[in-house]
Amino acid sequence: MVTDVDVAIAGGGVAGSSLAIFLGRAGLSVSLFEQHRFPREKACAEGLMPAGVGVLARLGLVEAVGGARFCGTTYRGFGTEVSAQFPDTPAFGLGQRRLRLDTALFEEAARTPGVTARQEARVHGPLVEGNGVTGLLIDGQPVRARLVVAADGPRSPLRRKLGLDGKPRGRRRLGVRAHFRLPPGASVPTQVEVFVGAGHELYLTPLPDGEVSLAALTDAANGQPHELFRRWIAEHPRLSDRLADAEQVSELAGQLPLESRARRGIAPGLVLLGDAAGFLDPITGGGMAQALLSAELLAATVATDLGWDRLRLFDRRRRALVRDLGRLTRLLLLLSHRPAIARGTLRAMARLPRLYRHMVGVAAGTRPLL
Repeated sequence: MVTDVDVAIAGGGVAGSSLAIFLGRAGLSVSLFEQHRFPREKACAEGLMPAGVGVLARLGLVEAVGGARFCGTTYRGFGTEVSAQFPDTPAFGLGQRRLRLDTALFEEAARTPGVTARQEARVHGPLVEGNGVTGLLIDGQPVRARLVVAADGPRSPLRRKLGLDGKPRGRRRLGVRAHFRLPPGASVPTQVEVFVGAGHELYLTPLPDGEVSLAALTDAANGQPHELFRRWIAEHPRLSDRLADAEQVSELAGQLPLESRARRGIAPGLVLLGDAAGFLDPITGGGMAQALLSAELLAATVATDLGWDRLRLFDRRRRALVRDLGRLTRLLLLLSHRPAIARGTLRAMARLPRLYRHMVGVAAGTRPLL
């Protein structure tokens, strides 16, 4: 088969753009296709955990991405507060608007030798010839590649068209997010602050220029999201006091449902990457870091060999990479559905600070669960 490029990537977000950079620097020819135009908004809590910062550092892009540093997490709820700094190197996360993060990564990909990056490129579907995927149909024109990477998000159209969608098994959860600019002189949080209440969690993440991102997660419920958002803020005095004089600078944006699954992460000629490979829930805040780590792993695994055996090796390694965060996510989802147990767990973490700090390290992606 005559190919146009070594690798064609659908989706120019965190996973797709970082993969293009890694592969281009390794000497492969890459075509990166993004259906939107940057900068673009995306509903996300916008906290990049330390393991993801480590990938940016290895790419040399920490300064280009910028952001507000945060050094740990604080949970508040049910009359209890528990706080810990990140226990491992790198010992800080970055809060940055997706407007800036995604744009910085895509622009770096476009500057990378060997990478062609296109915005407003419509991916109509995969090219399937014989027993495998051989390219993409872009704006009605075929682009043939030795490997196709679907990094087109949790609702991945490519995954669906190839029959790789899995059936969600969890609860239908809703996520919403808005940005606030704090008044001049107000203190900006130095940690991600999590406010836990009956049926909801609120995540306050520091951003540059005196802004914060506030995201809410909850079971899908009756009621207007705007009304629920304001009510949840009012339930937490520390949060409502911080935002009392703040200016909301973005519209409330959301996503429902939060979970998506893939039956398989690979097929002949194709790899699912990032959220397209399956997304459980953002309750741990590790989604962007996992996308960067998975892109780095894929590049390291296939840079010299794009064959089927290397794809299977990557799939095994990726599953091992995300396993601990998945276990922690399921545990936190269980607690979110049982307020009485969540209350007891928070109190136990307050009495066992070393255990809580270890869990913070697991969420940060810098240490194993066991």
